[in-house]
Amino acid sequence: MANIAQTPRSESLTPNGASCGPTSEPTTLCDKEKALVDVPEVPIHEGDLLGLSTALGAFLVQLCSYGYTIAFGVYQDYYTQNYLSSYNSSAISWIGSTNAFLFEILGFVSGRLYDRGYFYHLMVGGSALQAVSLFMLSLAKPGQYYQIFLSQGVASGIASGLLFVPSLAVLSHHFDDHVAMAMTFVASGTCLGGVVHPIMLNNTINGKLGFANGVRASAGLVSGLLLIACLLVRTRMRPSSDHVKFLVAAKKCLHDSAYLFGVSGLTAFIIWFYYPLFYLQLDAVTHGLDRTFSFYSVESCFESLPWVSTHLLSHVKLVIMNASSFVSQIITGLVANRFGVDNMIIVSSFGATVLLFGLIGVRTVASVVAIGVIYGFFAGAFLALWGPVLTLLTPDLSELGVRLGIACVVMALGGLIGPPISGALLTDRYIWYRGAIFNGAVAAFGTIMLVVMKVMLDRRRRDSKALSDPGHCAF
Repeated sequence: MANIAQTPRSESLTPNGASCGPTSEPTTLCDKEKALVDVPEVPIHEGDLLGLSTALGAFLVQLCSYGYTIAFGVYQDYYTQNYLSSYNSSAISWIGSTNAFLFEILGFVSGRLYDRGYFYHLMVGGSALQAVSLFMLSLAKPGQYYQIFLSQGVASGIASGLLFVPSLAVLSHHFDDHVAMAMTFVASGTCLGGVVHPIMLNNTINGKLGFANGVRASAGLVSGLLLIACLLVRTRMRPSSDHVKFLVAAKKCLHDSAYLFGVSGLTAFIIWFYYPLFYLQLDAVTHGLDRTFSFYSVESCFESLPWVSTHLLSHVKLVIMNASSFVSQIITGLVANRFGVDNMIIVSSFGATVLLFGLIGVRTVASVVAIGVIYGFFAGAFLALWGPVLTLLTPDLSELGVRLGIACVVMALGGLIGPPISGALLTDRYIWYRGAIFNGAVAAFGTIMLVVMKVMLDRRRRDSKALSDPGHCAF
């Protein structure tokens, strides 16, 4: 402390190098800590054209990457009944779960590369690979499991993994006070993809085009949107020359109890989140949704349209759920700053838990659709909030890419094991209540983890407020 007190006076400089006159160096520990706050190279002007265009581009990235993953329910149904009919539902779900696993675990790699300044490389490379993987999927032959697994499960999963974390992390270049709103808007692209892709795929692969041409049409749409996204997204600040060391950041994570409980809750979310997305359409078909829908006026409205097939009605629940999720994410983005992302994600997790257990007693189409709408609302809010929650759990935003990546690695395990476990519990006899109980229990566990995380965050806020009290720095 003696050395700090004897530090000579110096002149401070404005960002353009002009002198502001003589100032004294920090003479107390608290003043020195405040002086170490890093100021961005370029001021953040929230709401400018560059930021809005980047948010729109990131939105399209989410729609074409993770949004395509959660549309796997269409493929699960089609493969089970047609293209891979010799394989059981658990084996087929490994295609979707591998895609989800690679998407999550590669967030670790893409997060580190993003921190090192490879944002544009990730955007262009990931977009190109996503386009190629979907066009290769269109060449897969019936009964050839390995062809579908490699193109859709592996290649598309890698592409999504390269795109996801950078498209979220770059928002911190353009938004500060409204970063949670920006992230929830961008994340809503996922659920919009869960609406657009199932409608298009069901109309094409189950229609006159067939599987090959239908997937090619879908690949063309995805390729065009990703091209637009690459033209829109831009970074604002240069990467730091002092790269965050992974081992140092990982050690901080291991000693951050709130982060550990938060990641545990998010991993539980990934396990139960895919259950309705992968199996809801198959559930609809096995319960005779297209026949039961004849008792509801909604079918008469649909069947009058020339582009709607009878089989298409079986995926109405999946689309309704994703549409509800999309609306939920937009609403969440508008109110997240007011109510707190940590509070809202707990409410969302609890609501989804109740709805998952509620699937046990579902027997009619009306009840399934009602639960699908409400469940989609809670799941969509959760999906929009997990990125902002991890940002909230990151005291040093220079480590955001690393922390997002580490969380994605852990969450990837949930995405890998969740759907196959649900498929194994389902069995070839389609015992649906088993999956509901398992995923409901996992969701309940995740809710508890998130509550503990909030308690620790509140304690951290109180301690931070006490440290910022001017009286705390007095000697």
